[in-house]
Amino acid sequence: MQKNINIKNKRARFDYEILDTYIAGIVLGGTEIKSIRLGKASISQSFCEFNELGELYVINMQVDEYSHGGHYNHKPKAERKLLLNKRELKKLRKEVTTSGLTIIPLNLFINERGLAKVKIGLAKGKKLYDKRETIKDRDNKRNLSRIKKDFNR
Repeated sequence: MQKNINIKNKRARFDYEILDTYIAGIVLGGTEIKSIRLGKASISQSFCEFNELGELYVINMQVDEYSHGGHYNHKPKAERKLLLNKRELKKLRKEVTTSGLTIIPLNLFINERGLAKVKIGLAKGKKLYDKRETIKDRDNKRNLSRIKKDFNR
């Protein structure tokens, strides 16, 4: 079993402009936390939504079934409740409803106390030209680092 679990959403920063971040707890069953501790989770296609009661849920988060779970195993793509303060939930809900922003999970990790946490971001979707600009900047940085590396030899 791995010591340090840090599952990232690599597409998030490419597809979205992150405006604000929060750390949220996540409600999990027994076999779900065991699978996450083994690193068998993915948040690449997931997003967050509010339900009628004002609770925040992460949707489409893939947590593979635990290999030794038996018939008590969990569903791999179940909705999972996120735990935040009431003040933070109100602020996020207001931003989502008024500004048309979205909430996406950025990474899933286990803290020092052994609890699963999700870093979520309040995000604005990028346009196609913004994505092209991001690709161009990344290529320029890569080329510049190659030139610096060759120059230092």
